[in-house]
Amino acid sequence: MTDKGITRVKVDTLHPTAGYSHATVVEAGRLAFLAGQVPLDPSGTIVGLGDVAAQVDQVVASSLATLAAVGAAPSDVVRSVIYVASDDNATLVAVWERLTGSALGPAFTTASTLVGVARLGYTGQLVEVELTAALLDR
Repeated sequence: MTDKGITRVKVDTLHPTAGYSHATVVEAGRLAFLAGQVPLDPSGTIVGLGDVAAQVDQVVASSLATLAAVGAAPSDVVRSVIYVASDDNATLVAVWERLTGSALGPAFTTASTLVGVARLGYTGQLVEVELTAALLDR
C-alpha cells in the first residue's frame, strides 16, 4: 500500500503475471484519467515511423509529463491499457519490456492490459498507452 491508499493484489490461485497485479484497490477519493498517450512530438508529428522502440520512448515521455501535470507519479497509476498495432507476440513482449524497463515502469505493476490491435488513430502509430492514477485527496 502507498500513501495514496493503493493496494496491488496478486491472486495466488491464478496464473503468474509478467509483473502486473490481478487487481488494484484504491482507497483514495480522486482519480485522474489520462487520455491515450501517443507517440507525437510537441509539433504533432509522429515520432519514429516504423520504429516501435522510439514510439514507446515518446509515449513514456508524454506519460511522465502528463502524470506530473496532474500531480502524480508512475507509482500512483492504478490501471493501464497498452495498445500495440501488431498481432506479433514478440512485438507485444518487446513493447511490454521496454515500458516496464523505463522510468514509467512502476505504472505497470498495477492492473494492466496489453492488447494487439489492427490499427491506431494516427497514420504510422504503433503504440498508445492509457493510464488512470490515484491522486491525493484535497
